Amino acid sequence: MHPQAAGRQRKRSFQMEKNINTRTQKMVQMAILVAIMLIFAYTPLGYLKAGPIEITFMVLPVAIGAIILGPAVGAILGGIFGVTSFIQCFGASGFGALLLGLNPVATFITCIVPRVLCGWLSGLLFRALHSTGKMKTASYFIASLATALLNTLFFMTCIIVFFWSNDTFISTMAGESLPTNAIWPFLVAFVGVNGVVEAAVNFIAAGTVSKVLSKTVNK
Repeated sequence: MHPQAAGRQRKRSFQMEKNINTRTQKMVQMAILVAIMLIFAYTPLGYLKAGPIEITFMVLPVAIGAIILGPAVGAILGGIFGVTSFIQCFGASGFGALLLGLNPVATFITCIVPRVLCGWLSGLLFRALHSTGKMKTASYFIASLATALLNTLFFMTCIIVFFWSNDTFISTMAGESLPTNAIWPFLVAFVGVNGVVEAAVNFIAAGTVSKVLSKTVNK
């Protein structure tokens, strides 16, 4: 074989091996994040519950995956978050059980779609910011913050779209202590408290972890 042709063949073989190793590495990293999510979902580690407030830390691995492994993986991890969230509606979450009893299809959409979108969009946001060169460090923290905020925004949007005019939902949420005309301001404040806490935790934890991991992953 001609020396130049042999050189090109070796180069192609090396590139193919490198691509296979990169894909394998990404699959392993995604599998680790999925395992963490399942541990979070089915142990007290994933949810902080205090009365009616349910703060989730499931957004953390979604943000980390979206930043380190890209928007597609962020969407997949968001979907896994959504599926586990839907499963929580079968008794583990009082609020989720209420939604499920009113409209199972709407509840499924509410659990899945916001999580897929927040993972996908935060991955795209990170890529856009990181590629500018001027916001490389900030991009990790901005994308992490965006993951939690988008999750809250899309979740609340689904609640309004699907359950805004449901009298049973309104009366159940109001109970005996709130007038029905005050339930939506209460619900916005209720979801807002969850969202602020989740955003703060995500901003610090996911931003820091993803920045540290990126140095290892991209070596």
